[in-house]
Amino acid sequence: MNVVGSTPSTTLSTDTRSIDNLRASAARDPKAAIKEAAKQFEALFMQQLMKSMREASMASGMLDNEGTKMGTEMLDNKLSTQMTGLPGGLADAIARQLERQMGGTAAPAAATPAAAAADAPAAPPAAPEAKVSQAQTDFLHKHLNAALAAESQSGIPATFMVAQAAHETGWGQRNIKNADGTPSHNLFGIKAGASWTGPVAEITTTEVVDGQARKVTAKFRAYASDAESFSDYAKLMKDSPRYAQVVANAGSAQGFAQGLQRAGYATDPAYADKLTRVINTTLRMQRAVT
Repeated sequence: MNVVGSTPSTTLSTDTRSIDNLRASAARDPKAAIKEAAKQFEALFMQQLMKSMREASMASGMLDNEGTKMGTEMLDNKLSTQMTGLPGGLADAIARQLERQMGGTAAPAAATPAAAAADAPAAPPAAPEAKVSQAQTDFLHKHLNAALAAESQSGIPATFMVAQAAHETGWGQRNIKNADGTPSHNLFGIKAGASWTGPVAEITTTEVVDGQARKVTAKFRAYASDAESFSDYAKLMKDSPRYAQVVANAGSAQGFAQGLQRAGYATDPAYADKLTRVINTTLRMQRAVT
């Protein structure tokens, strides 16, 4: 029952029509709706506060009846309404909290609307998507078929593997080469451990050791073709217990990249973040051509 006032700003939204009106106001003017909702909360709080104080200070007597109770409630409602919406009151605090939760910036309580608009920080412009180069597009087209074959072998999305190859090689600009200058076709930077019996390429590379970037000489696997590199990478991911969680989390770009970092695939502490960005770029490129 709406009996706390005759104007919209002092009427509690306790029935369907009043609530619908408040929703409509929110669609037209979100800031005004926030202030109105804050007043509603404050009015309800004041009513409950006055009711509790009255119950604590006055015992029910024989003269109490439904008529006197209704009159008391109406008086409490009127008094609570008069105390609601005062500058610096509870409604202002509630409004500021609601605006923060909705992503807005609340203006100071004493500021005028014009001053609030002038002082409000401008929203930062959305960062434009980086322009895709022809070299990036060529890299995707060149390796997509090999990546699709590796996907059927490992279960890792082909686009994720193309993106990792792009990250490791700088989109094909930083290839690991053999001693005679020929390409090693090692697109994933896989090192030649004790179990590797195939050809190797020995180069100087950068590793992060104890938080410091250091130049080291390391041996890397060498392949006869790029397709062989994809196939060996897929086999490593599928068969090595070390990378079991990488395959399990390959449902998302971030999960895949973070899984690789946790498994120690690279020493760069920012490897997952960098790889995730490249994967997102590759996904965007693939969507543009399909």
